[in-house]
Amino acid sequence: MPPSGWGLVEARFLPLPAQPADGWGTGGRPSPERETEPDRVGRGARSSAVGQTRLAAAPQAAMPSPVPMLLFILLLAGMTSAFRICAFNAQRLTVAKLAKIHIMETIVKILARCDIMVLQEVVDTSGDAIPLLLRDLNRFDDSGPYSSLSSPLLGRSTYMEKYVYVYRSHKTQVLNAYVYDDKMDVFAREPFVAQFSLPSKVLPKLALVPLHTTPKDVTTELDALYLVFLNVSQHWQNENVILLGDFNADCSSLSKKRQGELMLRTKPGFHWVIPDGEDTTVRESTHCTYDRIVVHGEVCQGLVKMAAAFKFPQNFQLTEAKALNISDHYPVEVELNGSPDWLLAYIPVNLAMLLLLTGLNSTL
Repeated sequence: MPPSGWGLVEARFLPLPAQPADGWGTGGRPSPERETEPDRVGRGARSSAVGQTRLAAAPQAAMPSPVPMLLFILLLAGMTSAFRICAFNAQRLTVAKLAKIHIMETIVKILARCDIMVLQEVVDTSGDAIPLLLRDLNRFDDSGPYSSLSSPLLGRSTYMEKYVYVYRSHKTQVLNAYVYDDKMDVFAREPFVAQFSLPSKVLPKLALVPLHTTPKDVTTELDALYLVFLNVSQHWQNENVILLGDFNADCSSLSKKRQGELMLRTKPGFHWVIPDGEDTTVRESTHCTYDRIVVHGEVCQGLVKMAAAFKFPQNFQLTEAKALNISDHYPVEVELNGSPDWLLAYIPVNLAMLLLLTGLNSTL
């Protein structure tokens, strides 16, 4: 059975209209052996008259409205629509980098695939990079509008980064956000956590916890990420939490043995949806699962449809050299299954009005 809050669409078929009682149904036709010549002449005249009557009446029949079928199709689409959450290490994102047209175009196409994207390694100090990116993103297609939420610059030295959420504002909104209070200075870039609304009765709120670890302290930071989870889930009273980002959680930065000993592996309730062995690096010479998505919460886990790295060089037909100008990481993403009530957020208001007007016109 589907989770509570999900609906089922019932298809109803109308019965065929009854044939007119003109004497030519199977029960009204005279028997051939009893039919006389006058009967045959009379039958021909009646047939001609009936045919003329039918032809005359045909233009008066009302055409069926397309609205019920359109709504039925849209409801079916709503049942299979998904909500995509992504994380992408954009590798030292600055205004100068976005000034290169092919880089801007590729990053825009990557962002346009996601309902919520968490950008990492945004090192722009001018504050102009993200507004420029949003400008081009909102001009790209009709999947927006998009908004953003940026953390302050985070770091221990002159090298600092931002976490930036880019999201479709007609589908989701930021409810709350804060930078985790890292009193022990465990993180090089402490998580900038945010809680988003979702257009679903099944999962109305979801908390996101991004982290870009420093390679030399991966184990320490990932174990401390469990404490961040506890802080977030208690602060917002929400067990549905996704932890995501460039964890550097593989290869020389984190051995297989240490992976298995992490608190996010040994504590119950955490599902690492990007599987071990999934390559999240662009270089053909490397094969490491650095970027991860970890899902917590029974409801959220039950809605997971798929999770994978998005291999943009193959999808956009880029050479390795051109792809490395964008980033040396693939974005990672998770899709959450939709339910019929998500449909309201996926249909533009003008389309809904058009359908309504079409239905009204058909009744006039």
